[in-house]
Amino acid sequence: MSNIRLFFPKSLSINLIDKLDKSQSHYISKVMRIKENEIFSLFNSNGEWEAKILTISKSLVEFNVTKQLRQKENPKELWLAFSPIKSNYFNFMIQKATELGVTKFFPIIFDRSIVRKINKERLEKVIIEAAEQSNRIQVPKIENCQSLKNFISSNEVDIILTDINTNNKLVDKNKLIKNPTCIIVGPEGDFSEAERAQILSYNSVQAIKINENILRSETAVISALSIINYIIN
Repeated sequence: MSNIRLFFPKSLSINLIDKLDKSQSHYISKVMRIKENEIFSLFNSNGEWEAKILTISKSLVEFNVTKQLRQKENPKELWLAFSPIKSNYFNFMIQKATELGVTKFFPIIFDRSIVRKINKERLEKVIIEAAEQSNRIQVPKIENCQSLKNFISSNEVDIILTDINTNNKLVDKNKLIKNPTCIIVGPEGDFSEAERAQILSYNSVQAIKINENILRSETAVISALSIINYIIN
């Protein structure tokens, strides 16, 4: 079987016959040059399946699902709340965070956020491509932009606050059991004092210093996710 993996949002089951969309069909037939009767894999949140190409016609690839390769995942919920950043760095950050196991993204507009809008459709494509490449089954969801106040009042999570002002460098794993673990990374200008106080007053929060240096937002995200992944896994 080839190492080509594609996200397929519709239901998948043994013996299903269906077609890829135009974009995926072009990728399979023109870019990867996969031929009829060759094998690739399809996945969504319910698992991963082996599929065989039946026909390639009118720019569409028809396939038949032949067997299930993996069951659906039940990963520890790992969320990322972050300030949007400039486009090139943003794509990189979302891609690497997907590879590192984030299950849900929360763009937050902080007091000092410079970028205050996101192209959600473009970011969803980045997420799907990163999930395909990194062998993930569950594709993370990205929420709409919201305020810090709305995020904190609407979710029950265990917060990991990346805070250069704290001296604490240890995370208590015993406090990361029941709820989703959510890492909060501030904007390029850091949290305002009011925002820091608001987060620290939350009922389940741990502030950690992940580095002595001031890190770029995308570097802070990758560093924090690597640390928390090691701890919870």
